[in-house]
Order: sequence, then structure tokens, then C-alpha cells
Amino acid sequence: MKVWFITGASRGIGAEITQAVLDGGDAVAAAARDAKAVAERFGDHPNLLPLTLDVTDEAQAQAAAKAAVERFGRIDVLVNNAGYGLLGAVEEADAGEVEKLFGTNVFGLLNVTRAVLPQLRRQRSGHILNISSVGGYQAYPGWGVYGATKFAVEGLSEALSAELAPLGIHATVVEPGFFRTNFLDGSSLSRTRAEIADYAETVGRMRDFASGHNYQQPGDPKKLAQALRTVVAADTPPVRLPLGRDTVERIEAKNAFVAGELAQWRSLAESTGFED
Repeated sequence: MKVWFITGASRGIGAEITQAVLDGGDAVAAAARDAKAVAERFGDHPNLLPLTLDVTDEAQAQAAAKAAVERFGRIDVLVNNAGYGLLGAVEEADAGEVEKLFGTNVFGLLNVTRAVLPQLRRQRSGHILNISSVGGYQAYPGWGVYGATKFAVEGLSEALSAELAPLGIHATVVEPGFFRTNFLDGSSLSRTRAEIADYAETVGRMRDFASGHNYQQPGDPKKLAQALRTVVAADTPPVRLPLGRDTVERIEAKNAFVAGELAQWRSLAESTGFED
């Protein structure tokens, strides 16, 4: 039996992962801002430990990790899932909105990771799954600040993978495309207070897209949860895990664009060194 520690576990993708793990016979320390919401969602289960955790509070993260180890004796899988979106142009996002978003999506992830890693290092085993997004691989109009938080998660995850490999610990960054959860409604998606008319053709269209595709997304979150269980069971898990055909297509297209642009500008790029 593996022990999972999952943040943002009361709804959306986090809840689907929690349910899949419980159904598979593993144990879950399921963290959310209100532990009661976790208990109400999953009921009284012998393998479930509901935890109250605001990931922006490092002391709470330390206490939650300690409680999980006291209950189950170990932590095998950390799923850093807690986070939310911000829709708006880069210029439209004010300092408070940006800082709050980074506080949860990046600094909150770091708080929880720092709280759990000492236990994983003691065990010399474990797997960290950091939930990013297709927006963490390619930026989109209207999602610049949100994408910046996920680009940060990508960089942290790649470094963690290299740092932790000699200790027997894996790190994987997960890049879901559009999955049918509550991400596009008000419970998970904030919108900038400011809207600038000059961005109507770019960000305005993205706002319309988001409104029109709420709960119409092509990805099945139950299959995403099962995919994570598959990756955790792998002997050699990937550093980067794209999920959804839309993500795969976007990654292939961006890789081709970057390769083409590099070829076009290669001579200039290579001209900037000292002459031997």
C-alpha cells in the first residue's frame, strides 16, 4: 500500500485523484483548505486522513506533513495539485492579483514540497507529482501570468528530478490540457479586475472561449487520475508527463516552431562568443 499526500483534494482533479487512489487500495492524506469538505466528499474511509491546509501557510504545511507520517508511517507520493487560474492580459493583471497567484501556485507548492521532502529523503524513496498545465509549456493570450506560474513549476520540477534522483526519489511535472472539471468557473478561475479594450481581439476572445467551453472540455479527469497511478507504478517514470491529445499536439507544434526559429537565427546566436 502506497501513501499519497494530495493537495487541493476536495474537488476537481484533486478529488478525482483521491478517489482513484482510495479505490486502488492505497492510503491518502487528503489536504484542502477545509478538511470537512474532504470528509463530506469521501466519507469515513479507513485509508483517508482529511487535513486542513492552506498551502500558502508554511507552518500548516509542516503540520500536515507531520500528521500524515504520524497516521500512516510514511509518504510515498506527493501530488502538488492545489492552485487556481487567472484570466487576463499581462498588462491587466495588477500587482496584488499576480502576487496572490504566485503565492498559491508557486510558493505554496514550494511550502508543501519542503515539508514533505525530509520524510522522502529519510526513506530514500518517493515520487513528487507537480501539476502544471499545457500553459506551462506554451504561453497563450490571456493566460500569461497563470502560465508564468506553471513555467516556474516546470523549472522547479526539472531541477528537483536531477537533485533527487541520487536519493531514490522521482519528480514528474504533469501537463494536463483541458479536462472537464470546474477549472473554468468561478470556483477555480479568477479574472482580472481590469479589462483593456485594445486586447479585445486576443484576450477578449479567450474570455469568450473560456465561458463557452466550461464543462465542455475534452479531457476525462477520471482517466487522468488513472494515468497518474500508472506513472507512479513505473520503474522509470518520466520527468515530463503531457496528458490529453490537445497537450500533445501543442507540444509538438511548439517544438517544431522552436526548431525552425533556431535554424533561422542560428548564425547570429552562435556569433556572440569571443574569437579564439
